[in-house]
Amino acid sequence: MKRTGRGVLLCALIATPVPAALAQPAKYPERPIRLISPFPPGGTVDVNARILAPAVSKSLGQQVVVDNRAGASGIIGTAAAANAAPDGYTLLLNTTPMVTNTLMYAKVPYNVLRDFEPISILSTTPSMLSVHPSVPARSVRELLQLAKARPGTLNYASAGVGTNPHIAGELLNYLGKVNIQAVQFKGGGPALVAAISGEVGVAFSGVAGAVQFVQSGRLRALGVTSLKPVAALPGVPSIAEAGLPGYEFVAWFVLAAPKGTPREIILTLNDHFRKAMSFPETLRRFEVDGLDVVGSTPEQAAATLASELKKWATVIKERGMRAD
Repeated sequence: MKRTGRGVLLCALIATPVPAALAQPAKYPERPIRLISPFPPGGTVDVNARILAPAVSKSLGQQVVVDNRAGASGIIGTAAAANAAPDGYTLLLNTTPMVTNTLMYAKVPYNVLRDFEPISILSTTPSMLSVHPSVPARSVRELLQLAKARPGTLNYASAGVGTNPHIAGELLNYLGKVNIQAVQFKGGGPALVAAISGEVGVAFSGVAGAVQFVQSGRLRALGVTSLKPVAALPGVPSIAEAGLPGYEFVAWFVLAAPKGTPREIILTLNDHFRKAMSFPETLRRFEVDGLDVVGSTPEQAAATLASELKKWATVIKERGMRAD
């Protein structure tokens, strides 16, 4: 039987084995994942990343590597994540400065709502208002009285312009009608060291990493920024009930991927990060460091970013907070 050229070609194509790599898409993830923490080691973003990386590595079956890309109040690392390939192998773990930087800098190399795919709000934590033992204030009310009696003499340690300590401190100034000056450091770790050494008298620190210095007497805790008590700081009241009604600041920690990352990858990551946060050891470490597990959906994370952008615009405008 005579075959035409087209028939021979068709038979050849059918008979040729299809490479496995073309037969089905590669299973995600097939190589290590980079998790960018845009601040130095020692702050609460880094604490979240270090707790979660090994647990998520276990759940995913691929290593999650924490990459501290610090600088410019988190802008450098955040921009690096925004410009990364949208393939699920570069992720960002960030907090309040992700939105406040866009309100304080004239130009930021990313748009918080357009350049990212939110995956989950992983956790939240209040900050802690503390003073060096040399500061003669044993309550929030006494600190406010001291700031009014000695204007210009008190400073507080901040982790950089627009960071959680900076926002928390300016909210205290705004509501308390005082003007405690911010001293900017390159991250929460260096800011905490400055407070412990007495270089700066007042500090707004994440509970994670700072509670040990209260326990050892190297810092005196005056209040927590949430409305409810913090288990890691027994007996320490909220700032609102300790002398400044209406005060509330709770930091959130968001996991995000570059815009355009496939939806199935976003959902896979959401599932594995939430699963990792349910491990008993992970829960224990979060509790010890004063972190509250959230594990939101991608949609809830996107709504949080949008609402936070709107919320802090008012305080930043009223306090005249500009970074350039």
